[in-house]
Amino acid sequence: MADVQHDAASMQALLDKQKAAHLRDGAPSAEVRIERLDRCVGLLVENRAAIEKALNEDFGSRSPEATAFTDVAASIGPLQHAKASLRKWMKTERRKTSPAILGLFGAKAEVRYQPKGVVGVISPWNFPVNLTFTPLAGILAAGNRAMIKPSEYTPATSALMAQMFGGAFSEEEIVVITGGPEVGQAFAGLAFDHLIFTGATGVARHVMKAAADNLTPLTLELGGKSPVILGRSADVATAAARIMNGKTLNAGQICLAPDYVLAPKEKLETFVGEAAGAVKRMFPTLKDNPDYTAIVAQRHYDRIMGYIDDARAKGARVVELKPDGEDLTQQEHRKIAPTLIIDPTDDMKVMQEEIFGPVLPVKTYERVEDAIAYVNAHDRPLGLYYFGDDAAEREKVLGGTTSGGVTVNDVVFHVAQEDLPFGGVGPSGMGSYHGADGFREFSHRKAVYSQLKKDIGPLVQMRPPYGAGFRKYLDGAIKR
Repeated sequence: MADVQHDAASMQALLDKQKAAHLRDGAPSAEVRIERLDRCVGLLVENRAAIEKALNEDFGSRSPEATAFTDVAASIGPLQHAKASLRKWMKTERRKTSPAILGLFGAKAEVRYQPKGVVGVISPWNFPVNLTFTPLAGILAAGNRAMIKPSEYTPATSALMAQMFGGAFSEEEIVVITGGPEVGQAFAGLAFDHLIFTGATGVARHVMKAAADNLTPLTLELGGKSPVILGRSADVATAAARIMNGKTLNAGQICLAPDYVLAPKEKLETFVGEAAGAVKRMFPTLKDNPDYTAIVAQRHYDRIMGYIDDARAKGARVVELKPDGEDLTQQEHRKIAPTLIIDPTDDMKVMQEEIFGPVLPVKTYERVEDAIAYVNAHDRPLGLYYFGDDAAEREKVLGGTTSGGVTVNDVVFHVAQEDLPFGGVGPSGMGSYHGADGFREFSHRKAVYSQLKKDIGPLVQMRPPYGAGFRKYLDGAIKR
């Protein structure tokens, strides 16, 4: 299937076609949902090499292993989990009747999960395959159809996905829409039954405005500055290795990447040394090392380098972790060395904006309460990471902060748990998906109450003219 550019009229026609198909066919059976999920798994398995090639082309340098891990294998897991679980998720839930006496006489209260219809998916450039297929696990398990708008920053991968889905699904089931920001804006303005957007908070505001005209329900998966609180009881060597792994995976171009570290003042230099050692073990060289990913586009490269230059100009200590001492000023790709910004101040851009790159500010604290207060003085993040063995301190951090999710003694890992909801809070997002929570997010939870066939006394008493029996009921209901 050729890569087709779409305008507003053609996108509306595709939406109309999918909505008509949904009304015509009704809610799909479990078997149909499983078969659609199977087709998605097949696309990933059969196109692994093509996906690896396309993402390397889009990034300029991205290892096939990194893509196979983050975009292929990490997409298959949610799809397989949905396949194995959706029959259980689809079951009608019995609820208690109010007042309870109605249930004793045969009345029923229940929740039925109904497909919403057509779900729009706006996926980002950092993990374009994973952040298309992982939402699809919940969308298809819930019995919906989908229209997908992938990022224009990864054109080779977007075109490949259009070809993949076009060869395996009819336009009534799943269709991919390619194009630039204008197409994306028109896409967000379509009257979907639900829309999920993954990307930057600034763009999310425009998406939300576009969706508002149709009152389209939204799931927003955004980002923000996800902090690491390094407790005094933490094993600094292990913590540094795990933090730097999370910071250098995809060169930090991850919505959940650790954005900055809050470390006990007396452990600062130990952390810096361990971070340098961890980077050296993972990446003996950077420039021509395929395991170290390039920055996706020149404007993002310039933005990240601007953060470093701004911090240096304002007096921060900048530590470039270049194990081989390479000169990265002359290079084929847009690679930036892992860089620590020591003791940054809040007037530095690196502490004001989500970094989305391999730069890690490290601040210090005297008391953990000060670290918690710093986190709470800023926007609620998508993730928060605590390292330490002090259970009381851990609970103080978890109870005293608000974030989309938390990983304890590692970073990012909570997103990989199929049975945990993934989502943000406030500026880092709204709604959540993954596993059963994704099924519910993309389903309409229909409340159904079935009344008694026979009019019993309590039902009759609730109608005028009101008598002594109804007044007695009210006296009993209105009390502490």
